[in-house]
Amino acid sequence: MKRLILAAAVACPIAAFAQEPSNLPIGDPARKDKMVDVVLDGINDAATGEVITPKELAARLSGVRVVFVGESHTSMEYHNVQRRLVEELTAAGRKVFVGLEMYPYTEQAWLDKWSAGELGEDAFLKDSRWYKNWGYHWLYYRDIFTFSQKNKIRMFGVNTPREVVAAVRKKGFANLTPEESARIPSKIDTDSPEHKRLFKAYFAPEDSLHITSMTDEQFNAMYNAQATWDATMGYNAVQALQKFGDKDTIMVVLIGSGHVSYGLGAERQAKLWFDGKIASVIPMNATNDKGEKPSVRASYANFVWGVANEKAPLFPTLGFSTGQKKENLYPVIAVQKETVAAEAGFKVGDSLVSMDGVAITDTEIMNRLMADKRWADAAEFKVKRGTEEVTLKAFFRRKP
Repeated sequence: MKRLILAAAVACPIAAFAQEPSNLPIGDPARKDKMVDVVLDGINDAATGEVITPKELAARLSGVRVVFVGESHTSMEYHNVQRRLVEELTAAGRKVFVGLEMYPYTEQAWLDKWSAGELGEDAFLKDSRWYKNWGYHWLYYRDIFTFSQKNKIRMFGVNTPREVVAAVRKKGFANLTPEESARIPSKIDTDSPEHKRLFKAYFAPEDSLHITSMTDEQFNAMYNAQATWDATMGYNAVQALQKFGDKDTIMVVLIGSGHVSYGLGAERQAKLWFDGKIASVIPMNATNDKGEKPSVRASYANFVWGVANEKAPLFPTLGFSTGQKKENLYPVIAVQKETVAAEAGFKVGDSLVSMDGVAITDTEIMNRLMADKRWADAAEFKVKRGTEEVTLKAFFRRKP
């Protein structure tokens, strides 16, 4: 398949941005120089500055065919917003589809069975490989899925297999195999200085992979992979809407907020294939960790929904990242500061051997084991460190 890349690398100086990603003067020119307040349990219409209710939001989405709804994957408050929007649109009489970042389109058969009521929860999680495809706790999403099943709402996987995005980063577009190339859109827009600026802003100075340590080649490889990710989700959402929906159907796409911000990610890519009306909704904490009430750029999203600040995820997390399997083990490539993993003594370069006596031969195994943990629990890990095998004890305790 011939691929049209709309631009080569755009020159953009590598620098640390003092502004938060939600406070950059980018996006819609009519709104990028304005600010809106984040109101707890209120929804700010960024175009007007009005604070509205969920029912009014559903009304204002009349005529919108695709709405991208941002999330923080481990925030129950964010997922409650997503569920509430699907509920309100359904109550308003709209025919609703739900697009899902967590599933590649190749798993669609299982989503069809779920939507048709042919699978119970346990069978769905096992057969669709939830903890392989996603890994975040099912209970964050359960209410969205059960409401959709109960109301016969079709759900669609809009992602592509993660190894395809990894191939773009490693090999570039020109060197993809025909099979890899067929799994991403034939048009991908990599020509957005504003999106590159936003992408750089998401790298905090303390990150182990901070942008200032990258060469231009490394950055462009990562950015092209990000653009591919955005493009695939936008494209697949639009294709499902056009194939299975009617003129009144609305596709509600649930994806990470970074893919939604300023309309520069999945929305910008979707517009290559769709000229219908698109909107965005992003939940945001109504207070920060210091108790301060934030404001954001009016161009950040069409609607900003204020939620309570959760001090910790509902379910425990470790706080490390792993790379691709090497010598049949998963290497630890990053350890976040002040996390369970850091307290337990995990180090970059460790390779995971087992958790609670169970060999970690696949990330799905560890994700399933983690799904059984709650705060106050503990786990014993064995890691290979150099030539030695080291035992680490992880205590799942929140910071006061």
